[in-house]
Amino acid sequence: MFNVRQAVILAAGVGSRLKGTLDDRPKGFIKLGERAIIEESIAKLIHANITDIVIVTGYCPEFYERLSEKFAVIRTIWNPDFAGSGSMRSFCVASPYINSDFLLLESDLSYEYKALQTLQSSSLGSCILLSGETGSGDEVYVGISGQRVVNMSKKRSDITCLGGELVGISKISQELYRRMINICPKKCKHNRQYHYEDCLTDISDDIAIRYHYIEDLAWTEIDDENQLTRAQEKIYPLIKQRDSGITVAKKGNRYVLLNTGHTATTDTVTQVTFDKAI
Repeated sequence: MFNVRQAVILAAGVGSRLKGTLDDRPKGFIKLGERAIIEESIAKLIHANITDIVIVTGYCPEFYERLSEKFAVIRTIWNPDFAGSGSMRSFCVASPYINSDFLLLESDLSYEYKALQTLQSSSLGSCILLSGETGSGDEVYVGISGQRVVNMSKKRSDITCLGGELVGISKISQELYRRMINICPKKCKHNRQYHYEDCLTDISDDIAIRYHYIEDLAWTEIDDENQLTRAQEKIYPLIKQRDSGITVAKKGNRYVLLNTGHTATTDTVTQVTFDKAI
């Protein structure tokens, strides 16, 4: 059962550690295969029955605006303070468009479809996705107590009971989102680089944030050259292998997503109309 219809993608970042590779493009437009990773992510979201995708832009917003012309399900909103603020600022900017529980994703991710399938079939109201050890070099470790998330840190020593590594894909309930938005102005006033991970930790005592753990999930963030190389050589080939049942067939000016092997309870064929080919 797919129980969320909206997704929010945080895509405002400059990607300063990939400047030589990006050539004035946002990180989401890195290509590991034939299409940009953001387009692959969108295709998987649509396959998971997401019908409304809000992308919070910042650096080079025109790339995402053009993308919204291809996908009717996409709306973009610009964070004018993208260069000097953390991801919670983008989270707040998106608030006029958020009207239900939603999936939260980062734009610089490449991941297998199982990540979305796990959260979409979950009965938990608010939960974050965790993986096993990746060795990616920029891990965010998540501390747990029982079934609840209690803290997150890039320092393993800060975590008493390790639940796993943060993937960057979460399911956020309306209740949790309202709590996050309510504390954001005060927190951002004292810390301009306030991120959504910080906010989740700050309110974890007051509201239950659960988690789903997938030991061998194929995924990667692409935040620097080392992660890009790892994605190209190791992770993306594995993702392609595992997601071989999901294909994108071009028919005229349309791309048709075909489910040829997954057990997901989606319609067999989903059509996405583009003004021009990707």
